[in-house]
Amino acid sequence: MTELEYKFTYDLLFKMVFTKHIRLLKSLVATLLSITLDSIEQFEIRNAEIPPETLGDKFCRLDINMMVNGQRVDLEVQVNDDGDFPERSLYYWAREYSTALHIGETYSDLPKTIVISIVNFTMFKDYDGFHSEFHALEVSRHTQLTDKFCLHYFELPKLPVENLSKTDRLSLWLALFKAKTEEDLEQIEALEVEEMQEAIQAYKTVTVTPEFKEVARLRELARYNEASALAHARREGMREGLQEGMRTLAQNLLADGDSIEKVVRMTGLTRKEIEELNVF
Repeated sequence: MTELEYKFTYDLLFKMVFTKHIRLLKSLVATLLSITLDSIEQFEIRNAEIPPETLGDKFCRLDINMMVNGQRVDLEVQVNDDGDFPERSLYYWAREYSTALHIGETYSDLPKTIVISIVNFTMFKDYDGFHSEFHALEVSRHTQLTDKFCLHYFELPKLPVENLSKTDRLSLWLALFKAKTEEDLEQIEALEVEEMQEAIQAYKTVTVTPEFKEVARLRELARYNEASALAHARREGMREGLQEGMRTLAQNLLADGDSIEKVVRMTGLTRKEIEELNVF
């Protein structure tokens, strides 16, 4: 097995492939929303650029934000389970929805806002299906409060890929995101579905461009710097915690009547540090 250097779930690759190949993105979105491609009359990417200065931002999201038939649609991939993803995706929805109201408009003018998340971890352990769709419903009558709220989750670990069918476009698209090896991609290519072959070719084309390699280098450098900074902060925190513990011990020893010389030996603090504790 030959491991892929970059997978479709790599957020940078995901964004560059689909913003450079809009026809593929349009087809992917139609499939994820279970609508026909022909039904999409308006399709606009609202954040196609990847500003280099944001790559080091801890909260940088390389999502794709679109207007689709007057609806706001936000699509992203998430590899790691940080434990709060439902709340994060709800926050993303709220941010998109709340910023859609323009001066002079009323609340009824707000567009339907949809957040689609393709996640590479299991979110709903009590449900075997790989697709979950959430709306704002009354808990007993299941009456819909509004049609402007919609969250989709596609859980890749639950996707069966053993017997892919060339007619099941949803499974084929998600199988691309789940692919981990060259052999996984070859299995999809062997089905001879033109759209999938085009997507794989777009993937191969983007990953060898100098633009992708440079932005990927900056992205990884930013992540490395962030990890180093966090490790340094933890080390400093441990040292500070130890120092604070020694100061507390010194205060207790002095309160019990021990001499400064003994406290110096017991804690490792200097005489000046002990005198500054203001215990005397």
